[in-house]
Amino acid sequence: MPNQVNEMRLFFVALCFFLVNVLTAQNDSIRLKKIDTASVASKGLRDSTLGKKKETKTLGIEDYKIISYGRDTTFVDTTQSIQKEYKYNFLRRDDFELMPFANVGQPYNRLGRDFQIYSLYPNIGASAKHYNYQEVYEVDYYNVPTPLTELMFKTTFEQGQLLDALLTFNTSERLNASIAFKGFRSLGKYQFEQAESGNFKSTFNYATKNYRYTIRGHIAAQNSETEENGGLLNKEVQFESGDPEFLDRSRIDVLYANANNRVLGRRYFFDHQYKLINVKNDSLNGPKTSLAIGHEFNYESRFYQFEQAAPNAAFGEESFSSDIDDKATLKTLFNGLSTEFYNKTLGTITAKVGFYDYDYFFNSILINEDQVIENKLEGTEITAGGHYRNKIGGFTIDGGFNYTLSGELSGNQFDASASYDLNEANAISLAVHSSSRLPNFNYLLYQSDYQNFNWQNTANFEKQNVQKLVLTLDSKLLGSISAQYNTIDNYAYFQSTATEEQLQNNQETAFVRPFQETGTIDYLRLKYTKQLKWKNWALTNTVLYQEVSQDNAVLNVPQLITRNTLSFSKDVFKKAMFLQTGVTFKYFTAYNADAYHPLLGEFYTQNREEIGGYPMLDFFINAKIRQTRIFLKAEHFNSSFTGYDFYAAPNYPYRDFVIRFGLVWNFFS
Repeated sequence: MPNQVNEMRLFFVALCFFLVNVLTAQNDSIRLKKIDTASVASKGLRDSTLGKKKETKTLGIEDYKIISYGRDTTFVDTTQSIQKEYKYNFLRRDDFELMPFANVGQPYNRLGRDFQIYSLYPNIGASAKHYNYQEVYEVDYYNVPTPLTELMFKTTFEQGQLLDALLTFNTSERLNASIAFKGFRSLGKYQFEQAESGNFKSTFNYATKNYRYTIRGHIAAQNSETEENGGLLNKEVQFESGDPEFLDRSRIDVLYANANNRVLGRRYFFDHQYKLINVKNDSLNGPKTSLAIGHEFNYESRFYQFEQAAPNAAFGEESFSSDIDDKATLKTLFNGLSTEFYNKTLGTITAKVGFYDYDYFFNSILINEDQVIENKLEGTEITAGGHYRNKIGGFTIDGGFNYTLSGELSGNQFDASASYDLNEANAISLAVHSSSRLPNFNYLLYQSDYQNFNWQNTANFEKQNVQKLVLTLDSKLLGSISAQYNTIDNYAYFQSTATEEQLQNNQETAFVRPFQETGTIDYLRLKYTKQLKWKNWALTNTVLYQEVSQDNAVLNVPQLITRNTLSFSKDVFKKAMFLQTGVTFKYFTAYNADAYHPLLGEFYTQNREEIGGYPMLDFFINAKIRQTRIFLKAEHFNSSFTGYDFYAAPNYPYRDFVIRFGLVWNFFS
């Protein structure tokens, strides 16, 4: 009952915000605000006319800036488009290459793969449970002249809602802060698949009056928990047959009803920089030459936990305990020192050194007949690296490297890109990535109360090596065309070693273990995106073709994925509202999709069962009133008449037809 009360409060607060905004709607598409320079100083807004005759300054949407971890700057976008429709989901990003499970907050199966690494060090693992976990490089910072609030609300499945709220503000021009919380709860349509999470983060960024010293940082606390049911027990009779008795999905039997897993993490991050030399060209164009020293600090504690009230044969006949409680913990501390030289002509050159301490551990040492499995992996890594960036006319080059000088993990990474603007309508770019890194920690060491899930591979697992080449053409006439070629050596994956008899007894998941492929895998991707417009109509197309060459079938992806959206857009009610409606068609060819393992929180390779080859149709009506974007969608409305063979992973169905709605509201103070 307390959960239901909180959910109703959340819903009515969001509804009140929406109604107030609709009732006060005006014809302007972006709220602009005029301020006088007499009040600029008190509000912390930069204006070169201070001290002169009183004037007015108009704030535009481009003044509300978003700054990434890599210090790239964009601004708040309150427009409505098909791209916004694609991003209006739980992850708040385009999920074209992902296949969601039936409930919000559950794993996503991967239709496409990206082997580029963003960290030189292994992660804790349980990668299927980390789609909603924001890493340090995914946190944004803000620079706004007045307070900005963004609220995102969306209904879930059965009991629960999803709310993502952000408030960012400044106390002066040089000090900005933000507070954000993303939380949801969803009971789901099937038995024992309830999911919930709460992600909190707070950021700040500050600069001294002369901008010689700058600092930014954030605190993040993230927690997600999901019930696990193991998938369908009798899918042929209760699901695929379309029996009306089981259209109420809560009637369908599942493998077990006493398990759940959880990811919890806390992070404290800041980086700061001091300019030793700051030769200015003029007050408007910024420095001509500068030399700065910097320091980055990052401490994070994270754990993954699987709990089950009683052992189940799906994970093996033997266990060390009658109450399963597996918990892997990773604590990391990073300190990085850097020197940055900037010249308006030469570009930006950065040299850096990093010190990384890690402690990955379980509660006990396991001694069995074959080996002694340690309870922890710990150590210190020392790395060196550099980065260069410059833009000359329409030509931009960007590159960097990291190399481990000492430590047991010993990896390296190199990235380089070059782009050229052929003209205003066409641009071409080339990117190269090369990396060598050990697999995640759960491949190297894992302990469980189930006897089948205890291993240590620190002596026999090699670093996974990746080389990637990407060529992209962006053209207003032709669209976006991207060709990507990857080679992967020592590919790490999970796979089941179950015999045919064990498979018949639903024990495939009991014998899943980590492996490495000794042969080289070649992976080719060709992606094309283009929107065709005629009057108020638009056809937006995204197509991905993939081809894998390998000795053993360990990397499986569909050969073709396509998404096509036919939409109609028009201003209505004397341009007080922008209306957009249409149908999205998504399809991927049948393939041996990875299966999901609830105990490990990972997907594993399987070659017995294909999924895919079925259409997914969504009908949507979206509207924009001032800074409010309203979304109404009939998801997978063809589910009842194109066959009940729609799976997100073996034994885990995709969603039935459901109508969901919500909104995104930006307002400025």
